[in-house]
Amino acid sequence: MYFKQFYLGCLSHASYYLGSDGEAAVIDPQRDVNQYIEQAEANGETIKYVIETHSHADFVSGHVELAEKTGAEIVYGQKANTRFPTLKIKDGDELSVGAVSLTFRETPGHTPEGITIIARDTADREAPLKVFTGDTLFIGDVGRPDLVGSKGFTAEQMGGMLYDSLHDKILTLPDDAEVYPAHGAGSLCGKSLSKETWSTLGQQRKFNYALQPMTKEEFVRIVAADQPEVPAYFPKSAAKNLEGSAPLAEIAKPRELSTEEILGFDGVVIDVRQNSDYGAGHVPNSINIGLGGQFASWAGTLIPIGTQIAIVADNETQVEEAVTRLARVGHETVGGAVLFHRYSGETKTVEQVSVNEVANLARTEKPLQFVDVRRPAEHNAGHAIRTVNIPLDKLANDFEQLDPTAPTYVICQGGYRSSIGTSILENAGFAKVYNVTGGTAKWFEEGLETEASATACASTQRG
Repeated sequence: MYFKQFYLGCLSHASYYLGSDGEAAVIDPQRDVNQYIEQAEANGETIKYVIETHSHADFVSGHVELAEKTGAEIVYGQKANTRFPTLKIKDGDELSVGAVSLTFRETPGHTPEGITIIARDTADREAPLKVFTGDTLFIGDVGRPDLVGSKGFTAEQMGGMLYDSLHDKILTLPDDAEVYPAHGAGSLCGKSLSKETWSTLGQQRKFNYALQPMTKEEFVRIVAADQPEVPAYFPKSAAKNLEGSAPLAEIAKPRELSTEEILGFDGVVIDVRQNSDYGAGHVPNSINIGLGGQFASWAGTLIPIGTQIAIVADNETQVEEAVTRLARVGHETVGGAVLFHRYSGETKTVEQVSVNEVANLARTEKPLQFVDVRRPAEHNAGHAIRTVNIPLDKLANDFEQLDPTAPTYVICQGGYRSSIGTSILENAGFAKVYNVTGGTAKWFEEGLETEASATACASTQRG
C-alpha cells in the first residue's frame, strides 16, 4: 500500500492518499485537487474513490472537481444530504482499493453523517490498521459537538452520539491501530488538538483527555464546555460541501486596481503582507491578514462570505496565493488587487513596539489601554499584566468598551492576530494603535510580569 498524508498548515487540515495495485482513494481532499491527480499519475494509479468523512464546515472541499477529473465515485455516510451523485455507505460496508480493504463505521457526534474508515493492507497482514477518523477523534481531542445546531440537534445530543461512536466504534480497535484525523492544532473543530498529525489508538487511550474513564454525562459536559466561537463561515462551507463547489479554475481572477480604485473600493481591502510591512505603511481602511499565518481561517471568520474583496500584496504570487486560500473557505469574490509598490496614495502606519516597552508602561501608575485578542482560554491560562481580553473574532463588535482617543496596545500570542486587531481598531477610528511584537510568548520568554485569571479585565484602565 502506498500512503501519503497531505497537510495544509494554514487550515490545520489533513487529507490522505491511499494507493494499491493501480487504484487509489483520496480522503477528505482540500479544494485545490491537482496534487492528488499528480500523485496518481506519478504512481500509475487511477483514483477510484473520493471519500468524505463528513461535511466539513471549516473549508470547502474539492471532491466534486476531483471526481469529475478522474471518474472517481464520491463516498459519504448514508445520512449526508448531498446534491450530486454519491455512493452512500452504512455501518459495516466495505470497499476495496487494490489490495487495501476499506471498512466503514458510522460515527456521528461531530456531525450526524460522520464516518470512520478502517484501512487494512491485505498484502501485508502484519501492518497495523490505518484509521481515518475525520473530526470524530483528533490527536489529543475529539470533535466539537456544537456545530450542527441548525440541523435540529443540541450540543448535548451530539455529544451523546460522539461518546457512543468513540466507545462502540473506534475504541474497540487494537492499540497499534494508527489514527489519522482530518485536523491538527489550530483547527476550530476542536479545542485542544495536538500539534502531532497522527498517533496510535493506544497512545490516545492514555493521553487524550476525552478518552479517559468517565460516564457519558461527564463526557458530554466536558466536550461541550469552553468551545470557541463558531465562525460565521462554517455553516456556509458545510452547505457548499453538500452542494458541490465549482473548480478553482472557474473563479474569476482579480484585475489590477489603480490607486483611486483601491481607495474608493466598496468592500473589504485585505493587506496580505507581513505585519511589519503593514505597520510601516498601508492603504487606509485596509485590514492586515497576513499570508504567514492562518490566513484563510481568519478571513472566513472576520469577513462575511459574499463580501467584495480587494487584495494588497507585494507581488503577483502573493495575490494568486491569497485568491486560492480564500477560495478554500468559500470566498470567491476577490474583484481586484494592487501591488503596494505601485500604490501612490495616502498611507497610514502602525508602530511595532516590543514587550519590554509595554512592560515598562504597565509598571507605572499611568492609565494603560492594553488589549489581548487571544481566545478566553488562552488569556485565562496566563497573560501580560493589565490586559483586557477581547477575542479577535469579537473585537469589531466589542471595541465600544474601549476609549478610541487613548493610545491602545494590542497583543496576542506571537504578533499575527494582534496586527489584525490593530487594523480593526484603526478602521473603527482609534486615534493611535500599537502592535506588540513577539506577543505573549515573548512576554513570558522575557520573564515579564504576568497574571492568570478569568477576571483580569478588571485591571485595565481607560485613559
